[in-house]
Amino acid sequence: MTSQHDLHHSADHTPGQEWWRSGVIYQIYPRSFADHTGDGLGDLSGITARLDELQELGIDAVWLSPFMTSPQKDAGYDVADYCDVDPIFGTLEDFDQMLQAAHDRGIRVIVDLVPNHSSDQHEWFQQALAAGPGSTERGRYIFRDGKGQHGEQPPNNWQSIFGGPAWTRVSEADGSPGQWYLHLFDSSQPDFDWSNEEVHEEFRRILRFWLDRGVDGFRVDVAHGLVKDQEFPDYTPDPEAASMGGEQTPAPYFEQPGVHEIYRDWRKVLEEYPGDRALCGEAWVSSVASMAQWVRPDEMHQTFNFEYLLAPWEAGQLRDIIDRSISAFGAVGAPSTWVLSNHDVVRHATRLSLTGENPQGTGIGPDFPGIPEHQDAVRRAQAATALMLALPGSSYIYQGEELGLDEVHDLPDEARQDPTWFRTRGEKYGRDGCRVPIPWEAESPAFGFSSSGKSWLPQPGRWKSLARDVQRQTPGSTLNRYQQLLRLRRELGLGAGALQWAEGWGEGVLAFRNGDALIIANISGSPVELPTGAELLVSSASLIGGKIGPDTTVWLRQ
Repeated sequence: MTSQHDLHHSADHTPGQEWWRSGVIYQIYPRSFADHTGDGLGDLSGITARLDELQELGIDAVWLSPFMTSPQKDAGYDVADYCDVDPIFGTLEDFDQMLQAAHDRGIRVIVDLVPNHSSDQHEWFQQALAAGPGSTERGRYIFRDGKGQHGEQPPNNWQSIFGGPAWTRVSEADGSPGQWYLHLFDSSQPDFDWSNEEVHEEFRRILRFWLDRGVDGFRVDVAHGLVKDQEFPDYTPDPEAASMGGEQTPAPYFEQPGVHEIYRDWRKVLEEYPGDRALCGEAWVSSVASMAQWVRPDEMHQTFNFEYLLAPWEAGQLRDIIDRSISAFGAVGAPSTWVLSNHDVVRHATRLSLTGENPQGTGIGPDFPGIPEHQDAVRRAQAATALMLALPGSSYIYQGEELGLDEVHDLPDEARQDPTWFRTRGEKYGRDGCRVPIPWEAESPAFGFSSSGKSWLPQPGRWKSLARDVQRQTPGSTLNRYQQLLRLRRELGLGAGALQWAEGWGEGVLAFRNGDALIIANISGSPVELPTGAELLVSSASLIGGKIGPDTTVWLRQ
């Protein structure tokens, strides 16, 4: 076994060989992973009880989506206390036990940190409401006077990512209409003012609180959004851009240069601790070249490659983003970080086969055109995963994708809980469809998610055949292919390797070498011949007459 001490003090922590450069990190969405208490919400004890399955899968680390104290208006991304566990997930003792159990299995733990905004129930914000305009307490958040004769209009035209205005007016202590506060997300999520040194000092304290407990790093929510243009100009976003940013011209509330000083400061905090503690940024920015600025040698260690995640299943576009990613990240000495699914996007076992337009964050519903047959969609998803896991760098897996789970597009309206659904009055379905609790055992209540049979979002009956216990016993299942891919990835050293394209395979086929492996992804509609004399290591789907069928990726040794 590998203990916490071993993870943080082992001898292989040399520059260029850090675990985060090539690791496979599994995202746990705690409320939907495993419910130990039976209340229908996943919890930390549930995670602890299922760590053996993750060790069997073969991942290197887990990233936990928010579990800190929160009113849960936005599934924990509205934090009321950054240094405690929300009672729905357990206690700090439960966290410590889970962390130790993970470390005992050689699994590192990264926790989600939300520095752009807090909950409106946070002690600081309550103090700001009580203190009044111009106070030290209000200076921790972005309060501004309104426009118009009586301040009745918001300070500018910025819109919330979740829909509606990004400003809300408060009533002052005497009951009169008062100032406005900024919330790029829900009105219950006021934005911190990062021009205030007190905010910086508080987050240094928060980082050290969790590092002292032994966490291996942080995934930083909205890492591109902390610093705002202090002129607060009017701005209308490009309707074609992803909802979290990624426009050619950075928004005045995203991708501002001053944000980099924050992460340089945080990097110094992490370097006070032994072992390779890592920062991974959720940075929806205008280009891969810009994204690489978040992972310069003195800033973050990783950032999610959202341009790769959003790329269609098309050979030319995939090759282009792979080339640009490896070039941009390599230029600053950072690994490329690949990802296909997370808690904010339609699961790739559905998304890559959709024919209708599906902008990030909007979700899909029962009326969405062209929902694919699962058998066809999961074949393409497995091919995409086999391609991704063969690329040099680090990879992220979202819970349930190893089971081939599809997006639950047919949730009843009354079951939906995403703020996007409510703030847009049902115009956008939001992200509930990728957050449905995952199935463990086909014949158990709630498919093994909860002993009581409760589930905070309803699970579709079609998932019975996708339960983990069924797939473990099924040769060629998505689960068994993931385990095989992860084992071979480690054995072949693909994460720490280098990519060299293999030419001459024709349009619609991506072929490259990484170390001793030849990877061929058939994205075309026609079968492709295997190269003569090659040893087949793994195929994402069965060969067709000895050929690589459409939507199939193979790993070969030649």
